[in-house]
Amino acid sequence: MRPQRTGLLFLVASAALVGAAIAGGAVALTGAALIWRIGTSSSAAPAEPVGSTDAITTAHFRELGKPLTIGQIYERARPGVVRVSTETVVRSADPFGVFPTMAQEQRGLGSGFVVDKSGYIVTNYHVVQGAQRIRVSFSNNESMAARLVGTDPSTDVAVLKVSAESRALRPLELGDSDTVHVGDAVVAIGNPLGYERTVTSGIVSATGRAIQAPNQSLIDQVIQTDAAINQGNSGGPLLSTGGRVIGVNTQIATENGGNVGLGFAIPVNTVKDVASQIIEKGRVEHAQLGIYAQPVDAGIARLFHLPVRSGLLVADVDPGSGAARAGIKAGTQHVTVDGETYVMGGDLVVAADGRPLRTVEALREVVSAKEPGDAIRLDLYRGTTRHTVHVKLGRQPTSPRG
Repeated sequence: MRPQRTGLLFLVASAALVGAAIAGGAVALTGAALIWRIGTSSSAAPAEPVGSTDAITTAHFRELGKPLTIGQIYERARPGVVRVSTETVVRSADPFGVFPTMAQEQRGLGSGFVVDKSGYIVTNYHVVQGAQRIRVSFSNNESMAARLVGTDPSTDVAVLKVSAESRALRPLELGDSDTVHVGDAVVAIGNPLGYERTVTSGIVSATGRAIQAPNQSLIDQVIQTDAAINQGNSGGPLLSTGGRVIGVNTQIATENGGNVGLGFAIPVNTVKDVASQIIEKGRVEHAQLGIYAQPVDAGIARLFHLPVRSGLLVADVDPGSGAARAGIKAGTQHVTVDGETYVMGGDLVVAADGRPLRTVEALREVVSAKEPGDAIRLDLYRGTTRHTVHVKLGRQPTSPRG
């Protein structure tokens, strides 16, 4: 049995509503996998840079060259971790038309954390998706309404804002996810199944994973951890032994809905970029190339007499996209080898902005580093002739295809 992937939103409602919500939140990932989400979803000082800190970075927690204990990490981060509570009205119609449409309130619980003294809080998009009311609760049991500043379904990030005195807010310090390595010790803090500010620990099991976002796009460079993560942890921080946030917990892979040691966190470098755009503009814009490609290795290259040993076959091109306007050609011949179908006859892309391409993820990373309207240089083969094509990138739609 293949494991399911699921987000970590903990729903508080009738059994029927819980089942419907979980089913509606499941997202296919690499074929048979499903995604369950962990969260819920609502109410001014000068803005500070995302991730700025104050007194929490005290000398007590600054033992240079010495990792903090789990207890020290928890005591440092706990005041900045919040419980996110949402209320959503679900309307259901009688299929037989006998009774009027019924409205029922559905509540959810997730996690989040404070990122600056202005009252901004980061959580997951799927935690607050569709919520009519959002409240956050702090470690001192104070609860207040939160305003939804903006969301980015493509990275499963949302930013909330609360009106609170700056001295009452304890921002967490944001780290650098590019420095994370397999085997690093990590700590997760959140509200699994409604148990507030629970801490668990583990290691980084893998880096560079790709998971599916709520709008079906892919989130790159995801951190995999075996720290226990369950429904209700969504939006909570994954911290390094230095006490800095390196990721935002978002999904688990599971066969039964519970934790089996396969958790996933959005890298904090992605979160910093997205949150900054949301705070500045209220939205996030992602560049889009407009092709769908599949990698080929040396064996496939030899079999089909391709001019190079690796690259990306263009399987489809979005009409009206930058790739289409640049004249990139998609294949039309479907050939199956060892159960894998390849679309042959189109362009074979071998480099993007000078970076050799052996995986789709490599191309996605080049594109994601750009903005709509930027140009990207593609080196490709059409037949046996090498070409260089410059493509003006478009804007990714809210719910991208594929």
